[in-house]
Amino acid sequence: MNNQPKLDKYKQEIADLYTRRSQNYDNSDWHLQIARRLVEYGRVSPRQQVLDIATGTGHVAIAAAQIVGSEGRVMGVDISPGMLAVARNKALELNLNNTEFVLADAENLDLAGNSCDRIFCSSAFIWMSDLHAALTHWHTFLKPGGIIGIHAFADTAFVGGVVTQKVAEKYGISFNMSKPTGTVDKCQNLLEQAGFEQIEIKIEPEGSYISLEKAKAMWAGNSHPAPGQYPPPLSTLSTEQLAQAKAEFDAELEVLETELGIWNDITTFYVFGQK
Repeated sequence: MNNQPKLDKYKQEIADLYTRRSQNYDNSDWHLQIARRLVEYGRVSPRQQVLDIATGTGHVAIAAAQIVGSEGRVMGVDISPGMLAVARNKALELNLNNTEFVLADAENLDLAGNSCDRIFCSSAFIWMSDLHAALTHWHTFLKPGGIIGIHAFADTAFVGGVVTQKVAEKYGISFNMSKPTGTVDKCQNLLEQAGFEQIEIKIEPEGSYISLEKAKAMWAGNSHPAPGQYPPPLSTLSTEQLAQAKAEFDAELEVLETELGIWNDITTFYVFGQK
């Protein structure tokens, strides 16, 4: 496997973004909870071979490694050196000798076919350049009967993103965000088209009220990488248009404010398919 992946501009910006975030990424337990739920639903068991796509700081990989035991093996891959450094340190502290973290592009992996019992992708699937191609690629790595588990959000999730999409449409701009995986049918179709069977999707409605200030801070702007799109969609706007769009974004959120704050939906999908 190529340990120095050649990344295009889109993926390099993602790698840089998450390397910047790596030292603070574990400050919240939110991603950890999602990862553990994915592993739990994915029915990991001792002696299995597990591949963790976009492992980040190793939440899924470490949870799986503690289950598969010394006779199992877990490989976590990511394009962010900073995130991998954190993951490796955590595994070292836990004396996990059955875990390997590799700098690699998940959409261009060179692994043996039919070699994995489980493949997971937590909090990252939407960042892939081509969702169908990625799933089809990963399908080849699974053993017959093996299971893939991905995590995605509903298209109603994250009020900042939903409102950004609404404002962007006024300027003729399409923002994907969670749209490609935003419904049960879309998730079902993605896995079916990639050759997976016995598809199961667990829906967990979640959310909370947040302050207007926090909601306004969700503005995507024109420099932050956008999932599945390059360059960022709002980068086509002029400085004046961008300022106007931000003002419209703030105004839309102000309308949504209640005495409790603004409802921020975080409906989560845990999607599983079998080879």
